[in-house]
Amino acid sequence: MKLDYLKYAINNVTHRKMRSWLTVISILIGIMSIFALISFGQGLSNYVTTIAAETGVDKLIVQTKSAGIPGADESFVITKDEVDFLRKINGIKEVVGMYMKVVEVEHDDELKYVFMISLNTGKERALIEEMLTVELDKGRALKTGDRSKVVLGYNYQLENNLFERPITLRDKILIDGNKVEVIGFYEKIGNPQDDSNIYMTEEGVEYFYPEKMNKYGYVIARTELGSDPAEVAEKAEEKLRKFKDQKKGEEDFYIMTFEQAIEMFGSILSVINGVLVLIALVSLLVAGVNITNTMYTAVLERTKEIGIMKAIGAKNSDIVMIFLFESAVVGLVGGILGVLLGYLIAKGGGIIAANAGYSFLQPAFAPSLIIGCLLFSTLMGIIAGVMPARQASKMNPTDALHYE
Repeated sequence: MKLDYLKYAINNVTHRKMRSWLTVISILIGIMSIFALISFGQGLSNYVTTIAAETGVDKLIVQTKSAGIPGADESFVITKDEVDFLRKINGIKEVVGMYMKVVEVEHDDELKYVFMISLNTGKERALIEEMLTVELDKGRALKTGDRSKVVLGYNYQLENNLFERPITLRDKILIDGNKVEVIGFYEKIGNPQDDSNIYMTEEGVEYFYPEKMNKYGYVIARTELGSDPAEVAEKAEEKLRKFKDQKKGEEDFYIMTFEQAIEMFGSILSVINGVLVLIALVSLLVAGVNITNTMYTAVLERTKEIGIMKAIGAKNSDIVMIFLFESAVVGLVGGILGVLLGYLIAKGGGIIAANAGYSFLQPAFAPSLIIGCLLFSTLMGIIAGVMPARQASKMNPTDALHYE
C-alpha cells in the first residue's frame, strides 16, 4: 500500500511540473548553500587536523598579546636572556627564538613587501621547520656562515606571481637594499602568506639589522616527553612573568600550547561556519513556506478527488500519507539537486582557491554530509506538508464531492 502512495505522490508532483519545480528550486538553493559551506568547513577542519599531526602537540608558543601577525609588533621583544631563562624551566626540552620582520624585496626593479623569518642553523632549526611545517624543495638549507644567503618560499619560483620573472637558484635579490643570494626554496605550504616568506640565518639578520640583536619577536619551545604541555605552559608563563617583573594580567606576552592554538582556531572557524549556515537556513525556511503553500494549493485543486477517495473507503490516515509523500518527494528531489550543485560549486571553488595559492582551502565531502543534507531536505518537506495533509484528511467527503 505504501508503495502505491509513493507512486501516486510522484505522479501528482510530475503532473504539476512548473509549480513543483519552482518549489524544488527554493529547496535546492538552501541545500546547495549549506552543502558547499559545510564541505569547506570540514575541509578546513581536516587541514587543521593534518597540521596538528605533522607539527605535534608538544610545542609551546611565546608571543605578544597584541593583535596582528605574530612577530610583526616591533614594540614587543623577547630577549636572549629570557629565552635562556625559559630553557632552564623543568618540562621544557628546547627553546628557540626567531627574528621576524617585514622587509622590502627587489627583483628586476619590482618591489614587494614580505615577511622575513630567521632560522637557527644549529640543532634547533628542526624545531622551527617542524613548527612552520616547511621542507626543502630545491637547493640546500641554510648553514652557519650563510650571512648573505636566503631560502625562499615556494611562490618565488612561479611566473607572474610575486614577480613577473620567477627567481631561480643562485639569483641575487635585494632585501631592504642589501644584496643576498638565493640558495634554496621550500616546498609549497598552501597559502600565499607562508609561501612568500623569506628565511635568513640569525647571523644574517643580526648583520643587516643590528638593532634586532638578541631581541626575538617569536619563541617556540618543545616540552619534555611525558610532560603535560598545558601545565608546562602555565608554569613557564608564571615564571617568565616574574622574571620580566610584570604583574599578573599586565604581562605583554602569553604562552600557549600548540593544541590550544588549534582549538582556538577551530572555535573561530566553527562560529564563522555557524553564521554562514544560519544565513543559508533562511532560504530553507522560505522553501518550507513554499512547500506548505504548494501543498495547500494542491489540496484545494484536488478537493473532489479527495472526496472520491474517502467515499470509496480511504481513511484519514491514507489521505495524510498521500500528501506527506508528495511533500517528502519535493523535499528529496530538491535535496538531491542541491547536493549535486553544492558539490560542483564546492569543487570549483576548491580549484579556484588552489590556483590562487590557497591550496589548503579544499572542500571535504563526507558521506555523513551527503546523507544528512538529503535527510534534512526530506524531513523539511514532510514537516512543511503536515498542516495541508491534516486539512485534506479532515474534509467531509460529501462537501468535497460538491466542491466547485
